[in-house]
Amino acid sequence: MYVQLESQIIYYDKVGEGRPMVLLHGNGEDHEIFKELMDALAEHFTMYAMDTRGHGGSATPSAYHYDEMAEDVYQLIRFLELEKPVVLGFSDGAILAMLMEIHHPGTAGHLILCGGNTTPKGLEGYAYREIKRRFKKMGNPLDELMVNEPNITKAQLQQISAKTMVLAGEKDIIRKKETKYIASEIPGATMEILPGENHFSYLINSDKLKERILAFTS
Repeated sequence: MYVQLESQIIYYDKVGEGRPMVLLHGNGEDHEIFKELMDALAEHFTMYAMDTRGHGGSATPSAYHYDEMAEDVYQLIRFLELEKPVVLGFSDGAILAMLMEIHHPGTAGHLILCGGNTTPKGLEGYAYREIKRRFKKMGNPLDELMVNEPNITKAQLQQISAKTMVLAGEKDIIRKKETKYIASEIPGATMEILPGENHFSYLINSDKLKERILAFTS
């Protein structure tokens, strides 16, 4: 389904019945990465999986900034009139979930942050260098976004009041100390490093998080 949010056209898919959940994919992906998870949770949640600007069916902007993409998330929640949805963000989607709740406190009932970072330095050095090399070679603005943003401060993390679960893979491209930092600064947040998993394996085209999500949101 398409919706006009201020100056941005956003596409989203809707699946399931139950309490509302918003799903946010990572850089260069679209809502299809959540298909298996959405099928697994369809009896428990009404899920809205959006394509962020410039991804999937959503319109391409002139430039990319996480703050503006996070505003799209908030505007979609308002448009859909969702009350305290669970917001699950993966990678860039976790960044958007944090920023949305920082800029619009109290919007989310629960945050599930999977493989997120607060600054580019939160990436493992090899991953950051590869993204930077790729941007210099190809000039992809989505790579430029990851090279220069986000810049979420400790004070901003401490403003988040939604019940929060922070996840990352044991072999993630996000530094473990970054994951621990996010969880330690968001009041009351819980954290789990998933054994044997990398940045993508526990979420993309996977329903591995089903039981954790049900337990966390019960």
